[in-house]
This record gives sequence, C-alpha cells and structure tokens, in this order.
Amino acid sequence: MHADERTRAWLVLLRTPGLGPGGLRARLADAGGDVLAALARLRRPGAGLDEPARAWLERPDEARLAADLAWLAAPGHRLLRCDEADFPPQLDALAQPPAALFVAGDAALLLRPQVAVVGARGASPAGLAHAKRFARALALAGYVVTSGMADGIDGAAHAAALDAGAPTVAVVGTGPDRVYPRKHQELARRIAAQGALVSEFPPGTAARADHFPRRNRIIAGLSLGTLVVEAGLQSGSLITARLAGEEGREVFALPGSIDNPLARGCHRLIRDGARLVEEPAEVSEALAPAARAQGGVLAARLAEEEPSAGAAAPATWRDDPDYRALLDALGHEPAGLDELAGRTGLSAPALSSMLLMLELEGAVAGLPGNRYQRLPG
Repeated sequence: MHADERTRAWLVLLRTPGLGPGGLRARLADAGGDVLAALARLRRPGAGLDEPARAWLERPDEARLAADLAWLAAPGHRLLRCDEADFPPQLDALAQPPAALFVAGDAALLLRPQVAVVGARGASPAGLAHAKRFARALALAGYVVTSGMADGIDGAAHAAALDAGAPTVAVVGTGPDRVYPRKHQELARRIAAQGALVSEFPPGTAARADHFPRRNRIIAGLSLGTLVVEAGLQSGSLITARLAGEEGREVFALPGSIDNPLARGCHRLIRDGARLVEEPAEVSEALAPAARAQGGVLAARLAEEEPSAGAAAPATWRDDPDYRALLDALGHEPAGLDELAGRTGLSAPALSSMLLMLELEGAVAGLPGNRYQRLPG
C-alpha cells in the first residue's frame, strides 16, 4: 500500500500544472527525497504555486490517476524515477533533466551505451539506406540505437536495429500509450517488445509541437553521441544535435551532395564542428572511450545504492549463464564473433552487446579485426 501511495504521489506531482521536471526535482530535494513529504508541502498555503497547480493538488483528477496506475500495472511498464539507482546517470548531467520516465519494455537498456541516429522525416531513398546501414552496424557493434520514432530516418534506424536482432530505444513526444505517427503502430509494438519505448509524458498525452524539443533533449542526453544522417536547415534533428553538443556529447554528420537540400543541415553541422563520417566504424571507435567511462560511472553509482526492482547492475551480469558461457568460450586465445557464435549458439547482436559490457567491466579486451581477448581476473 505504501508503494502504491508513493507511486500515486509521483503521478500527482508529474501532472501538476506548471511544476515541471525541474520544479519537481527541487521540491523533492527540499523534502529530503521523500515524495510524500514533497506532496504534503506543496499542498500547504504559501507553497508558491499558481492557481491551476493549487486547484489540481486540492482535487486531482482521479480518473486520470487511475488510468496512469492501470498503465503502470501492465507487464513491462514502469515509471523510472530520478530517485532510483538505475535511473540513467547520463540524464542527471543534463541542464534540464527529466524527473521521471514512463517506459514500456526493457528499462535496463537505458543504462547501456547508446547512439542517437536522427534525421529528416522526408528522407531520400539514399538517406534511408544510410540510416539502415549505420544503425545495423552500430547495433551489431553493441551500441543501442536510440531515436524518436518519427517518420523517415528515425523509423528506418529503429527498424534496422530490430531487423538485426538488436534492441532499440524510442523516445516519443506523446504519452507512452500513444503512437505518433499512426503508421508506426507495428514499429512501436516491436520496439516495446524487443527494446524500450520511453516518454517523459504521462499516458494519454497527445502530440504537441512543444513536446518534440523536450523529447529531443532526452534523446541527446541518453546517447553518447548523435549521428545526423540527413537534415534540412529547419530540421528538428539539428535541435537534437545542438543539444548533444551543448551537453558535451559527440555529434556526427554524413556529408551529401551540394544539390541536395537535405544535406545542408549536415553540412552546417560539419562547419560548426561536427565530425564528418562515412563509415559506421568511425562512430563506434570515436565513442568507445565514452562508453567505457559511462560504464565506470554506472558501476560506481550502483555500488553505492541497492538497485531497485528491475535494475540491471553490471556487477551481476557476469553471473548470468550466457555470460559465463561466453567467457568460457573465449578461453585463452583471441576469437572473432563468428567463432564465438558457433561456440555459444548466441546471435551476433547478443554477443556484441555482451562483449561490450564485459569490455566496460575490464573482463574482455577488444582487438583489431573485431576479435576479443579474455583478460585475467
């Protein structure tokens, strides 16, 4: 019952008009991290809230809260809160971090090294082909491909990762129960089943123009780097890239023909300091040091706190039977992915992901030629 009361308190605060993620985090900090105390303080006279917020807190819409709780009660659904040990630490570093995320699927994927692949909605056939090629290769290299489930480049990147047997993360500008655009109903179902569908907005929230810049900051914040495949000068992808750069993350851009309007946004990014890339390996190699650093931060954070239900603590991954089988299959000599797939029966995407995690933990070293060596210890 107490857990239900706390979840309800979170939902009330997340829906409080004008409070926002920054205000919620500040009020939670003032209350010593106790969400029930934060809610009680906000309901007192002189809490500094405007009339819509006061009205909501005095008489919240019980039907909406019941619908939120019903959504959370469904299998695979979760409210991932900023006070939990497995909340993505890379989001805490944002200038405007979210207070909580609604997740359908595997929330542990948000702790994995991610690469954002974004671009134009009205992408060219060549742009879509590039997005698929890069997304597939990055997924097979062990990175989680993250995007916004929009039409065009976003959708192509998600589908390519899924088709490669790898997970993908979609951050959306609607509630987690809405699909926008509607044509992506099946894609959204696949993402939730094989990856994670993420939203800062409560269930039932419709698409609004101002939601998408907010979504873009989370895409940029989750990812070690952002790859822009095609973008016009007014593309929302440039917002994601700008936010990534402001947060100190890598920005990559594919060059294109000077006659292609959808190349101009990428060319502007390159002039402004983005890395020009032509092959997926250039992206994965550039991000490898950041991936190792992220793994160290995460391991330290989870070592300080007891992980909440559903948390994926790196220290336990090597105790998993598949990880043990992989380490045994590595033996004492370097081996390639094909050899390891034959020895373990695991797919190449699964092996790439596991090897990246083991490399972050210092159990495995990556060698030239896509080969791996088990390290002592």
